[in-house]
Amino acid sequence: MLFSDYEYQEYQERIVKTKQKMEAKGIEVLLITNPSNMNYLSGYDGWSFYVDQMLIVIIDEDQPIWIGRYQDANGARATTWLDQTNIIPYPDDYIHSDTKHPMEFIGDFLTQIGHGNSHIGVEKESYYFSALAYEKLKARLPDATLKDASLLVNYVRIIKSDAEIKNIKKAATIVEKAMHTATNAIHVGARQCDAVAAIYYELITGTPEYGGDYPAIVPLLPTGERTSAPHLTWTDQPFKDGDMVIIELAGCYKRYHAPLARTVSLGKPNEEVSDISKIVVEGLNEALEMVKPGVACEEIEAAWSKVTGKYGIEKEARLGYSMGLSYPPDWGDHTASIRKGDKTILQPNMTFHIIPGLWFDHYGIEISESFRVTENGCEVLTDFPRELIVKGDLGYDQPVIS
Repeated sequence: MLFSDYEYQEYQERIVKTKQKMEAKGIEVLLITNPSNMNYLSGYDGWSFYVDQMLIVIIDEDQPIWIGRYQDANGARATTWLDQTNIIPYPDDYIHSDTKHPMEFIGDFLTQIGHGNSHIGVEKESYYFSALAYEKLKARLPDATLKDASLLVNYVRIIKSDAEIKNIKKAATIVEKAMHTATNAIHVGARQCDAVAAIYYELITGTPEYGGDYPAIVPLLPTGERTSAPHLTWTDQPFKDGDMVIIELAGCYKRYHAPLARTVSLGKPNEEVSDISKIVVEGLNEALEMVKPGVACEEIEAAWSKVTGKYGIEKEARLGYSMGLSYPPDWGDHTASIRKGDKTILQPNMTFHIIPGLWFDHYGIEISESFRVTENGCEVLTDFPRELIVKGDLGYDQPVIS
């Protein structure tokens, strides 16, 4: 794949920052299995993370080395900036075999190129690096020193470049369109699955100027009493009068995400629900007002808790998290969280999803925003009514938001 000089320079800067962290941790060779980190450093983009694959960063080598399944090698040639000689495929008989494992191939390769006794960092906490993979690699490299480097690249990624911010803003435009479609598609008598089909159409078609990518999480759509749990999807059942519906989505552009959540009430909500929704918005507004460089993540959470504490409400879960480039199963960076005890200091071009959801025994409410830390404050990335969306006054066959 041809990359512009600007894109090539961006990858070089990422590699330099990664090697600085490697050097600080005494790591000579870094083995990356998280597909988000692989993409960040090489551009590799394929739905191949269900098998073992890896990007190898060597402290004194200019380019990383991609190792993956033979049939995915052309995908690496098509999407990365790497030289052909740095794309190393392993044969297909290593896949789902009782007698071979891809980590054995990788261990042998590292030994062949002189790194069988190096200090090697591995992403132990990656979804995509199994206990078996670790054991096979360790057995193949008995003279190497294996170190945990689970979030090394993630923390390089926590501050986005201007180019990354542009991608996230495009994702934000996409999710804004999708949320408009979602609130219009959700009405009494419509099936939940049909509403999600309409949402997916918007997420993928994007805008006339640019299309969307598949998000790392499917649209979440708990309905009725199921809104008491945050991570439920849809069913094929119709929406009913009186239902609460939580919509949590993310636009995605070139693997960069912008999440957004809103709650819909089909018909006039009861007083308790209405009051809770206002508390959520009040707390969210106060938390966003706190965002600026130099502030710690825990201070944002404290601003939220100060509001909710007035009403005797305590949120058990974290309030938000760093987000951006990602692959399934989630869009978080796995670094900073907006919660008590997280002393991460905000810096310009950090991006977060702040999701002050409250879940009770029989219902829940989510109203969230994605934001960027600016040079002197906070930039909310979407422009969508920050309130409980009540449908009914205009008739269920009429769009509430245009």
